[in-house]
Amino acid sequence: MLLLSSLMITPALASSAAVSTPRTGPELSDVALFVVAAVAVWLTRRALRNRNRKG
Repeated sequence: MLLLSSLMITPALASSAAVSTPRTGPELSDVALFVVAAVAVWLTRRALRNRNRKG
């Protein structure tokens, strides 16, 4: 019960300390996440094509 209540309270305490800045464009982490997702989709499709071709 203590763990559950601490998980609910922690984000509320952390949000007051954060300073928000206006976004001007995508961050580097956003671009990296998109690239990793695109490569994962490409590798998955390639693996499925090769598996279907052999079977």
